[in-house]
Amino acid sequence: MAVSTTNFSLPGATGVYHGKVRDVYSIGDTYLVMVASDRISAFDVILPRPIPYKGQVLNQIAAYFLEATRDIAPNWLISTPDPRVAIGLRCEPVKVEMVIRGYLSGHAWREYKSGKRMICGVAMPDGMRENDKFPEPIITPTTKAAEGHDEDISREEILKQGLVQESDYVIMEHYTRALFARGTEMAAKQGLILVDTKYEFGLYDGKVMLMDEIHTPDSSRYFYADGYAERQEKQEHQKQLSKEFVREWLIENGFMGKDGQQVPQMSDEWIQTISNRYIELFEKVTGNQFTPVNHTEEEILEHIKAGLAAL
Repeated sequence: MAVSTTNFSLPGATGVYHGKVRDVYSIGDTYLVMVASDRISAFDVILPRPIPYKGQVLNQIAAYFLEATRDIAPNWLISTPDPRVAIGLRCEPVKVEMVIRGYLSGHAWREYKSGKRMICGVAMPDGMRENDKFPEPIITPTTKAAEGHDEDISREEILKQGLVQESDYVIMEHYTRALFARGTEMAAKQGLILVDTKYEFGLYDGKVMLMDEIHTPDSSRYFYADGYAERQEKQEHQKQLSKEFVREWLIENGFMGKDGQQVPQMSDEWIQTISNRYIELFEKVTGNQFTPVNHTEEEILEHIKAGLAAL
């Protein structure tokens, strides 16, 4: 059963926001309930068909890494009463996403290939090839758009526009580098390379707090470590676990989210392939076996209510 959207009546709910992937319910001024749907987005566009088990995969990977990084950065998560549900603190979102890149891949490579050697005010060395490792990870922030495309932005412009106080931004940079280092270590133990990822932060009682998901296939790119060097030497595509394969398929079929472009038809076989790839990533990243759960909306709602009652 794929869940496209939810419309729950929750006790104490004061509002709901349907994001690209999650349905987010506000419970008063203190708590949030995030329900991970099976929607999938690419190029900031929600694709027309949901992906079975994607929401469960995302929610469980995010919870796994949030618990594993509490010693580095405080985070919003309180409990996960259902495989696709997370309950946590309601933070005031910072309108900047902290993207960190260890390798020249994805958007950074597309910019580099076009001739650019600066991204978000950060210099990229000459002579690099796609998927080469940067000398040091670089932070390339984006604005966090409520709708449409996120935009690259430099540290200097963030501070100039007052999007984040400098003292908070320094903390966000520190957390970003430390979280990426931990994610890199955890990935290496599973035979993976954490290529790039993004972190979202908010303020709770004036304190910077990690929000949303981390190190999931929607927010991160992974390569298989085995054979990475050989593939680079031969300039072959890297074997990866991420959502990039969906973006590549869309590009091959003439879609990059630009005006006038139509999302190509997604066959049943392609939907199943995407689902299998998400499950593969869950098992590879966490080292745990994935157990599919097909709860009805009624069951999910009861689990949410029980979780809220326990607060």
